[in-house]
Amino acid sequence: MNSNRRHIVVFSGGSAANSLVDVFGKIAGGRGGQLSYIIPISDNGGSSSELIRVFGGPGIGDVRSRLVRLIPTSLDPQNEAIRTFFNHRLSSTPTLAEQEWQSIVLGTHFLWTSIPSHKKELIRSFLNNLNLEIVKRARPSSIFNFQSASVGNLFLTGARLFVGSFESAIYLLGAITSVPQNVSVIPAINSNFSHHISAGLTDGTVIVGQNEISHPSAPTSAPAVSPHARRVSLATDIEDANLPGTHPTLRKQNITFAKSDTPDLPSPIQRIWYINPYGQEIRPTPNPKVLDAISAAGVVIYSIGSLYTSILPSLVLKGVGERVRSAEYKILILNGCIDRETRSLSSGDFTAKDFIKAIGQACKAEEEIQESEYREYVSHVVHLQGEGTPRVDKSELAGWGIETVRLYGRKMGGGGMVYDGMALGQALEAVLGRGERERGRRNTLER
Repeated sequence: MNSNRRHIVVFSGGSAANSLVDVFGKIAGGRGGQLSYIIPISDNGGSSSELIRVFGGPGIGDVRSRLVRLIPTSLDPQNEAIRTFFNHRLSSTPTLAEQEWQSIVLGTHFLWTSIPSHKKELIRSFLNNLNLEIVKRARPSSIFNFQSASVGNLFLTGARLFVGSFESAIYLLGAITSVPQNVSVIPAINSNFSHHISAGLTDGTVIVGQNEISHPSAPTSAPAVSPHARRVSLATDIEDANLPGTHPTLRKQNITFAKSDTPDLPSPIQRIWYINPYGQEIRPTPNPKVLDAISAAGVVIYSIGSLYTSILPSLVLKGVGERVRSAEYKILILNGCIDRETRSLSSGDFTAKDFIKAIGQACKAEEEIQESEYREYVSHVVHLQGEGTPRVDKSELAGWGIETVRLYGRKMGGGGMVYDGMALGQALEAVLGRGERERGRRNTLER
């Protein structure tokens, strides 16, 4: 690989790909290149949904999750204390959660133990800034619900509101948590505004909002902070960060949701697109750093995670697909199981071909992708062998010039398989090393 294209770009969401962070870090370190994670900001579930409802702004949960996962593992109690702090969620009972929040901003919570004072007071200043904003924005019809709120999400929001820049807030959290210098976490869109997605199914159904696509919410408890406070609902007279006329689904609290046992979709997802607050389709411009990172990359990896809500929201942005084509390696790490987004009542489970087609179509945008073009966007597929994994037709993929690498993993509860980090790392290094050896032989023959 050309020395100026040793950069590795990973398209991923949050929690699923966190299990592979060490694998990607080792490969990037061994190649002496930069590692960039490109993460969408369309998440509107969990505590992110309440922050979006009250303050607007991007969905930050996946970005926070990756930054905290990147904290170096060591025996240093300071690092572990900071990791625990930013990973912490407040109580699932609204009143208890608010009390816990107050002890955090006052500096008396046990989470502050082992965090040095200079970092404690820096972190606490941004949390207190957010607390002031919460008080300022409280209205009889809209009071912030602290239920299950992520402390890391609260910090990022407080920092973003203070400095007026999402990327600056990311930089600050990365500096506090000692994220490695050769690793960057890049939001797919650099914005202080919310960006939502919709999915269109093959039967014509349209699902609005990432949370409804991936894991529809359960009813959320109202914060019992005032007898005069009304529960947040879909009513238009609620005074929060949503514009008048905002699509009703985008106004919902999605604090609690189920990631498993979700109902199957009636038909497969055909495509996803971004929408404005009123539900109309838009095509946003990607973060310029996304395009720069892909242009500098020799390796693009589509990591495990939700296909349509973790990977594709980054690929459908203007110019991303064209930049992806220029990378030498485009490696799809196939999920170890089927989820709600890749299963439907009418068509059953997705196969490897369906994953590849979805990725290619997202990169092609408006143009219909042809099978002969699949390899331009996916050159290799790494997959697991075992019960519950997506079916892979090796000969069919080979016909399109796509190489496959089969691995054996561990069974996970509920069906499906989990990658072994060491085996996956060796497989990726073998793919990249084989390409370099073949290129070296060609160069020798040419000379």
